[in-house]
Amino acid sequence: MTVTLDNLAAVGNVVDGGYQHVTKVIIPRPALALPDTYLKWYDLHRADQTVRAEVDAEAREFVRAETAAGRLPISGDLGFVIDHLSGEHIHLLLVFTWRGNNEMWESVYYKDLRDGGPFQLAPQGTHRGAICVWEFGAVAHEHLAWTRYLRSARDEAAKREYAESLYAGEI
Repeated sequence: MTVTLDNLAAVGNVVDGGYQHVTKVIIPRPALALPDTYLKWYDLHRADQTVRAEVDAEAREFVRAETAAGRLPISGDLGFVIDHLSGEHIHLLLVFTWRGNNEMWESVYYKDLRDGGPFQLAPQGTHRGAICVWEFGAVAHEHLAWTRYLRSARDEAAKREYAESLYAGEI
């Protein structure tokens, strides 16, 4: 039987019965300005959490080093980063840049605080997670900010307006 709007019972049952959805906060942080790349920066976590200063510094240095080494090819790009503290121990580091007129490109890294290892590139598969509902709050804001830029004169003032447009709040 083909699934239609009248028989959706068999699909979309991916939410565990015990799952409790929580509110998180998005906090804009100082941007990461590289020699030829500018990235807005957001922290994302539960309201009772913070991104530890040493993890923030490590994440920023990681993006700098990956870019300088050419492993994160974002030279000349404009975009944003989300450092998402997922649960208690996992940092998802999402690096987004704008390319090809209207495309958002993404590189995803992660760090497990329990093992003390460095950030590492997330495995890529054929059908993979893209962003979660919390990350989407920052992405939705950035979508609107970039769309305003695309409709502008796209000059220095418009780039500055994009760079200064930040989201903060609960999601």
